[in-house]
Amino acid sequence: TTSAFSARAPNGAVKIMAQGMRVMQPVFGAEAKLQAAVLGGSVDPETVAADIAAAKKANKALIYTYSLSPFSSEATAILEASGYEFTNIELGAEWFTLGGVESVTRVELSKEVENGATSLPKIFIGGKCIGGCAELAALADNGELDTLM
Repeated sequence: TTSAFSARAPNGAVKIMAQGMRVMQPVFGAEAKLQAAVLGGSVDPETVAADIAAAKKANKALIYTYSLSPFSSEATAILEASGYEFTNIELGAEWFTLGGVESVTRVELSKEVENGATSLPKIFIGGKCIGGCAELAALADNGELDTLM
């Protein structure tokens, strides 16, 4: 069977870097919570969580991204190459440019993954978070993304 990804293989260098970002997860997690507390003090996390839940329900494939992130760009390129329809919700250019709502959204999104990673992208298929760029690239490589979609 030919996969929808035969026209574009995931970028190997970005894939390796995405896997390596896990080492920084504790630092990123602490920073994200501090940023959300400082910038998003008046933002209701339950409202943000409800908005995320609604977006997951309304979209077969959904990705939360930063516009300047190579990991978000790579994941978006993989999804575009798949030919499947998806929705991209861009939180901002990068983590340090986020406002209050976006900072709280980043923390709420971290609750969607077992390891609590605050990094983006966060990719949802059928309402379930499959992870980020590394996980999407693995699904694309082994053909499982076609099955999920």
